[in-house]
Amino acid sequence: MKAPPFDYAKPTTLDEVFQLMAEHGEQARLLAGGQTLLATLNMRLSEPAILIDIGGIAELKGIRVQGSVLSIGALVTHSEIEASALVAEHAPLLSAAAPHIAHRAIRNLGTWGGSIAYADPAAEWPACLVALEGTVVLRSAAGERRVAAKDFFIDLYTTALTDGELVTACEVPLRAAADVFVFDELARRHGDYAIVGMALAAQRNAGSLTAGLTKARLVFLGMGNTPVRAPRCEALLLGKPLTPELIDAAMASLKRELHPMADLTNSIDTKRHLASVLARRALTGLMRKQASA
Repeated sequence: MKAPPFDYAKPTTLDEVFQLMAEHGEQARLLAGGQTLLATLNMRLSEPAILIDIGGIAELKGIRVQGSVLSIGALVTHSEIEASALVAEHAPLLSAAAPHIAHRAIRNLGTWGGSIAYADPAAEWPACLVALEGTVVLRSAAGERRVAAKDFFIDLYTTALTDGELVTACEVPLRAAADVFVFDELARRHGDYAIVGMALAAQRNAGSLTAGLTKARLVFLGMGNTPVRAPRCEALLLGKPLTPELIDAAMASLKRELHPMADLTNSIDTKRHLASVLARRALTGLMRKQASA
């Protein structure tokens, strides 16, 4: 199909962006990497009067350490995250997730901020940001505010963004020595949307898994309208050594806790089972590392 006609603007500053957004309101759409927007335009699921191309705004780019957080600009591409030494050092969960995102051509153009703002529940970055207890940095003509990732994703494709706001960056805490991370997903073919995916962020007690975990965040993608956490399963894992028996109990708890949404090809039971497969793999891997330490 062919996109409907629209005007195009490429501002060079955020002030210009906010002016255009105020002028055109709901008839404006922001263009960053365009990997989602261009498809919706071509299918006429979106018919804006104007596209505001923010791709040339320098302050939305770059990955940097700022105090106790790693800041990732909204225009950073998936490939830049995948290749970043800073990300590998300070947020290795993102390094592990990046290769699962679509294909190289899409990763070269698609942006971090676009994925966060679009809030696709089958996307990798929203789940990772929740698992890392990250923060979304928002800007408007009125100023800047920060929203915790757990509060940012509200419903299907719905976020805490208000009229006139855009995502400028996200911040994640720097990795501590006791932190451990696992990312995994299951898809029919590499590059397809995941049937189910999982981001695990945990912290070892006193630097040793034999003493159990002091923190555990299990966040699933492709299971609901937003990233889905499993707090009861997380609580069961705290303060106990990882053993086959504990993992069995945690998986039983997880299956009772999760209430996934079916899709066109996968039932609720299938998704619940696959989520437990991913969680079991992750916890078993951590247990084996404990045994070999």
